[in-house]
Amino acid sequence: MSLETMRPNPTWDAASYEDAVDTLEAHNDELVYKVWGGDWCKDCRKLLPDFGATLEAADVPEDRIQEFSLDRDKQGPGVEEYDVELIPTIVVERAPGGAADAGEEVARFVESEDLPPAVWLAARLEEEL
Repeated sequence: MSLETMRPNPTWDAASYEDAVDTLEAHNDELVYKVWGGDWCKDCRKLLPDFGATLEAADVPEDRIQEFSLDRDKQGPGVEEYDVELIPTIVVERAPGGAADAGEEVARFVESEDLPPAVWLAARLEEEL
C-alpha cells in the first residue's frame, strides 16, 4: 500500500533544495529508498510530501522507492527487520544489480532529525558515497 503523504507537494520549490536534488539525482541509479510512515501521522504529513517532491525532481525511478504504510501502533511490513520505531523513517540502501554490497544500508532518516529528510539524507550520502 502506498502512502498518500508521499505524493509530491505541488508548492515545493526545487530551486530551494538544489543541492539535495543534485545529490539524489547523481545516485538515483544505485540506491533504493524505503519509506515507513502513516497517512494518519502528523510528522509524516509534514515531512513526506516535500521528500516525495525531491525524489520526483531528482528523477528517482519509481521502482527505487518502496513505501510501507503503518497502522497507529506503528506495525506493518519490515518494522521489526529494519528496527523502525519512529515515523517517518527512511532507509537508503544500495540497489540490487550485481554489486557485492547490494542491500547495504547507506543512510537512515528518522523523524527526530533536525533537518528535512532530503537535506539530511543528501548530506549523509555525500559523506558515504
